[in-house]
Amino acid sequence: MAEEGQDSLFESEIPAPAAPVDPGPDAPLAARMRPRTLDEVVGQEHLVGPDSAFRKAVESGMPHSAILYGPPGSGKTTIARAIATTLDGVFEEESAVNAGRAEIRAVIARAEQRLSQGGRRTVLFLDEIHRFNKAQQDALLPAVEAGTLTLIGATTENPYFEVNRALISRCQVYELEPLGPEDLKVVLQRALADADRGAGGRVELAPEALELLAVKSGGDARTALAALGRLAAEGGVADAERAAEALQTRAVGFDRDGDRHYDFASAWIKATRGSDPDASLYYLAVMIEGGEDPRFIARRMVILASEDIGNADPQALVVATSAAAAVDRVGMPEAALNLAQAAVYLALAPKSNASYRALERARAEVRENGAKLPPDHLRDAHYKGAADLGRGEGYIYPHDLPGGISDQSLMPEGMEGVRFFEPTDRGFEAELRDRLDRLDRDGQNTEDGAA
Repeated sequence: MAEEGQDSLFESEIPAPAAPVDPGPDAPLAARMRPRTLDEVVGQEHLVGPDSAFRKAVESGMPHSAILYGPPGSGKTTIARAIATTLDGVFEEESAVNAGRAEIRAVIARAEQRLSQGGRRTVLFLDEIHRFNKAQQDALLPAVEAGTLTLIGATTENPYFEVNRALISRCQVYELEPLGPEDLKVVLQRALADADRGAGGRVELAPEALELLAVKSGGDARTALAALGRLAAEGGVADAERAAEALQTRAVGFDRDGDRHYDFASAWIKATRGSDPDASLYYLAVMIEGGEDPRFIARRMVILASEDIGNADPQALVVATSAAAAVDRVGMPEAALNLAQAAVYLALAPKSNASYRALERARAEVRENGAKLPPDHLRDAHYKGAADLGRGEGYIYPHDLPGGISDQSLMPEGMEGVRFFEPTDRGFEAELRDRLDRLDRDGQNTEDGAA
């Protein structure tokens, strides 16, 4: 009976995950050269440096739940797997591309069993966590909240957009930056020097080739090592021309559906607002090369023309709307020329947000004090019975007056003299300011004369 009980107990245990398999000699160079410990990680000193809070937590035996957020090839998976070598517990790895709620429930069940039977903790590395939908992310929440397992998530998308707020509140978000050229040189030189795992002895990089790979890989170690792997397969000495061919056409570091969509749109707006046509064109080029919807760019131009230029140059809105019409009429790639023309014009136009700020002041007034009725002489008088209510009575028609201007009050009662619009002295708006001053002066003179 005891043996039967043992057999039954053994069979009821949840199978442990398969141990990770070391990449073989035929694996891609990036997989073979993946750092095995945190000391081998290149870059990201704020995260894995000896004095970082995260490094100290890892070396204590059990890190806190975290989300590693950064572009491809910046070291998210590398850091997570390097953590496994220092853990006082069990490391499990899943990819949100392949795993579903069933796989996550199985991980949680194993974690619960380890805690109940021996107190061992579980760290779950979940790659591409942003691909989990809300229900899948919710399945993780109770286990993370209760401390049943420690979650290390990795994502190329801004987690504040893509991960449930409740789950984020229980994790520390760490942002990884693209590796710099000097970091990538270290990665490449390490691969060139490693005869067992790397490309050592199979290819030699000329200095200009090393520089090109380090600079043109866009901060992505996988891209740089993939190019080096192609060069190693050919052997010999690689010059800059061969390195460029091996690098192939690199995708722009831009994702029209992700975080960088907003980053580069924001950069374009701020560069254009800052009157730098070269920076405006650069960020426009990044968006175009990255496949951004040109209609989105055109919409941002139309908005900027009123928000940041306004009446300092009324023609800016005409240029922006014309560019938007050209995008619809001409289409890409030719419409890129129309967008470029508009971007330069908007960048060099005089800037004013006076109209924008005036509207904000007016809306704040309405929100704070409600909508006050217009005076009776401005209210609708076209319907039968309106006259009996006094609607329209006493309205002075400006076109019947010399100069076409009336000094009749047009604000609601109690708001006479309130000023929302404060024009600047920039561009055409300076002329509008002079007009407003003349209107104020003429109105005051009329009142003085009436008095």
